[in-house]
Amino acid sequence: MESPTNSPTLSVSPLAAASTEVRARGGLLGWGSNRYAQVPVDEDDNHEQPHEATGTVLSSTTNITNTILGSGMLAMPKALSSTGLSLGILLIFICGVASSFGLYLLTLCANKIGRNSSFFLVSKATYPVAAIWFDLAIAIKCFGVSISYLVIIGDLVPSILHSMYPGNDSSSLLFSKVFWISVAMALLIPVAFAKQLNSLRHTSALALCAVVYLLAIVLGNFAFAGNGEHGMPTRPDWSDIVWFKIDSEFFRTLPIFVFAFTCHQNIFSVHNELIDNSVSNVGKVIQLSIGTALVVYQLIGITGYLTFGNSVGGNIISMYPPSSIITGGQISLAFLFLLSYPLQCHPARASLEKVLTGGNPAIQMTDFRFGAITSGLLLGSYLIAISVDDLSTVLSLVGATGSTAICYIFPGLLYYKLRIVTDPADESKKWDLMKLCAVGLAGFGCIFMVLSVGLQVSAILSGGKAGGGH
Repeated sequence: MESPTNSPTLSVSPLAAASTEVRARGGLLGWGSNRYAQVPVDEDDNHEQPHEATGTVLSSTTNITNTILGSGMLAMPKALSSTGLSLGILLIFICGVASSFGLYLLTLCANKIGRNSSFFLVSKATYPVAAIWFDLAIAIKCFGVSISYLVIIGDLVPSILHSMYPGNDSSSLLFSKVFWISVAMALLIPVAFAKQLNSLRHTSALALCAVVYLLAIVLGNFAFAGNGEHGMPTRPDWSDIVWFKIDSEFFRTLPIFVFAFTCHQNIFSVHNELIDNSVSNVGKVIQLSIGTALVVYQLIGITGYLTFGNSVGGNIISMYPPSSIITGGQISLAFLFLLSYPLQCHPARASLEKVLTGGNPAIQMTDFRFGAITSGLLLGSYLIAISVDDLSTVLSLVGATGSTAICYIFPGLLYYKLRIVTDPADESKKWDLMKLCAVGLAGFGCIFMVLSVGLQVSAILSGGKAGGGH
């Protein structure tokens, strides 16, 4: 009998095409009534080395939470002003729940495949022809986000120095975007080569300290800063607060909510590396991570909006009067983006390896290939970051397609098809709530992708900047 605390792994046998026998844990997985189901994954497809299980709920939650929290925090007050306070609060909650459901569906798929699960192996078992394309979408999305982090650092640090030393020569090396991106890259090299996601738990914990600092700034100014004093604006009257608004600005803002909880590219690594990687234990990681992000987004969004009203800008930290505390917050944000980079590099490398090898099971991930792919990602992101001034349009389109696919479309489609693969009779059975919700999630993702891309293209054609990517 299987251990109740560990998900089953793909069996290794001398057969060329071995099937995988896995247990459906008392109906928790929601597909079929069979006690055992067959996942037709060739043993050669599972060519990765077994993962050493070192992760805990705390370390995994830290990494996933750090993956989620990023620039969306800074834009959330502005997002609430564009949708209305009550509607914005509801949208944060709905998108958090939808993202959590997508993570849960991927966890169920990972549990069916085993401890070496990945997007690639689940795709091979469900949509074999599209498996490489799934990984390509993940690689491009994560690579694009990693570039955006470097660009933000390159813009943020010089602006911090300008506020600290306003009389200095702006042409100095210390005020150079290229210099600070180069410094960031040098600092990133050691952590970018970490082979396990769990190895990044300490840097993620440090990055989350920046989140706490930002939260303290927003809440502190809301609670204690004088009304119209010390450089702060006069608080808006309750009559000026917009509670519900749907217009063109609403649709341009919607991607901020939808992409705010993107972290699905790392859920397979969490499943593989957790010591106890049962569905319930991974579920704890999902609940804690999404729950933490929900609280942070709601607190920053609500208090930031109530502090500045409808005049709030797209970067809440820039709204406060200059001070050493605000400068410290900007510095902490630079560290947040710096330490979030490896969490994008990790899944990008895993997916890119599948793309470059064509998913060939005979080609294993050697140390040389690991180093070469990682070096390529570092060098590529560095060269692009120092070469361009504005990536907002490209990154917004990547977010509109890649993030939507990873968060909503892939989880729904993979779960639906894997149920049929493991239990062919399930296709003819009456649809249950899990199957309906999974297909609904994928359908929402497809609709939103079309809407989001259309908005980005419309903004480009009208001469404006696209926005909303994560």
